[in-house]
Amino acid sequence: MTGAPARTLLLWCPDWPVLAAEIVDGVPATGPVAVLHANRVVACSERARAEGVRRGLRKREAQGRCPQLTVVEYDPGRDARAFEPVVAAVEELVAGVEVVRPGACAVAARGPSRYLGGEEAAAERIIEHVAQSCLVESQVGIADGVFAAGLAARAGRVVAPGGTPEFLAGLPVEALGRSALADLLRRLGVRTLGDFAALPAGDVLARFGFDGALAHRLAAGRDHRPLAVRQPPADLTVTSEHDEPIDRVDAAAFVARALAEQLHERLAGHGLACTRLGIEAVTEHGQELHRVWRHDGLLTAAAIADRVRWQLDGWLSGSNGRAGARAARPTAGIIRLRLVPDGVIAQAGLQAGLWGETGEERERAHRALSRVQGILGPEAVVTAVLGGGRSPADQVRLVPWGDERLPTRPGPPPLPDEPIGSGADRPASAGRPADRSGGGAPPWPGRLPAPAPAVVLPSPLAATVHDAAGEPVVISARLAVSAPPARLVVGTGQPAEIVGWAGPWPVDERWWAPAEARRRARFQVTLADGAALLLAVEAGQWLVEAIYD
Repeated sequence: MTGAPARTLLLWCPDWPVLAAEIVDGVPATGPVAVLHANRVVACSERARAEGVRRGLRKREAQGRCPQLTVVEYDPGRDARAFEPVVAAVEELVAGVEVVRPGACAVAARGPSRYLGGEEAAAERIIEHVAQSCLVESQVGIADGVFAAGLAARAGRVVAPGGTPEFLAGLPVEALGRSALADLLRRLGVRTLGDFAALPAGDVLARFGFDGALAHRLAAGRDHRPLAVRQPPADLTVTSEHDEPIDRVDAAAFVARALAEQLHERLAGHGLACTRLGIEAVTEHGQELHRVWRHDGLLTAAAIADRVRWQLDGWLSGSNGRAGARAARPTAGIIRLRLVPDGVIAQAGLQAGLWGETGEERERAHRALSRVQGILGPEAVVTAVLGGGRSPADQVRLVPWGDERLPTRPGPPPLPDEPIGSGADRPASAGRPADRSGGGAPPWPGRLPAPAPAVVLPSPLAATVHDAAGEPVVISARLAVSAPPARLVVGTGQPAEIVGWAGPWPVDERWWAPAEARRRARFQVTLADGAALLLAVEAGQWLVEAIYD
């Protein structure tokens, strides 16, 4: 490559993972806070650093140095969401922003320096605008290339044109952000970027490979990577302002129809369709109302209008989303209504099925169930979603109608039907069955074999199990059954003869969380009257968890 690196302005927000945790989760960044990934500190607050917490420390060592430390798990999605308003604020002043990572974004310095009165004036203006718009402190660095600008931002410096190699020469090799390479270079006696840049490029490539050669170019200030300018997201929200407050359902229905058609046209203009709709309203007295509607298909203009009308009806009539209960109506009429397409996809991105997916019957069912949700709230209509887990209760999740039908945990494919057999036919190793979860799905050791029970009891029933001699059947710590189960008594009922049984299936879950830890063994039993039950032994107590057909 030829030519000098482009002048780059980079905005950096110190300790961004900590600030993102405060913005999204409300964790005070002024206290001792550490963000952990893989049990190591990746970012910490200023107060935590004052107590000796540093990046790279293990959790226990960090808490030993600062007993009051608040620990937050690293979440790159949270960091990116919280950084979006900062990027939008920068885009209000300059064009062509590249998000380097959450907490840092870069622009070409030439444009802002020309119309904001110079590079230093541009840096001050951007810092001030971000502080006023987002209440976020930031620093700006300007140098030749993105890499050098990032290091300059940490020092709050504007490096003169052509002075980037000299600026980089005195920095330690750790500034490259490659810990393994930096450790190796230090052991070889190379301690600064200037020392590293002075090595012959051919020797660096032969000794350290392609990544080492790239780091060598950065250390020498030869960063020729052009900015990857992002496209600002289209503003798809629609808003209506009303001089006369809306306090009647018929007026709300008229507004809903017009606003829904406007939103649908805007989405169609970008080739998009809505799957999740946010409805926001502000009353004359400043009260703010918000609700999100989801749909497993594409929301048409009519569907959007229906949901807006139903939601406004619920607000204006005082429905709080619970059957038979009423909430206080808004203190005044609605003066501002805003529709936010919270979830959008390409209009051709959702393919309907060939049969039974787009018929009138299914559409009527959608409308009827959505109408019930509009009156009683989203939680009033739920559907079951199967997922992974070791017990039947763990494998079912109830989600509101129209929500994304995603399991809480990945589940393996169903096992082939396996009849409940006799314990005498099961080998001694049956307590630890081999994993049969199949193809690339995560395994669930201890998972029950098929068939699944027909009824899962909301609260397990206490029971007692005896052997043929009338002695209680117990399970040892090594999962040895004291004697074959022969009789079962549920609660205060009559004894029932056990004619077949299988198990045990041991489960030792969440041992690292004492409040949630569970250790139990489960059995399948068939009774003389043809009934089949799922039993569990936990802390010496037998329980009936589910019933088979």
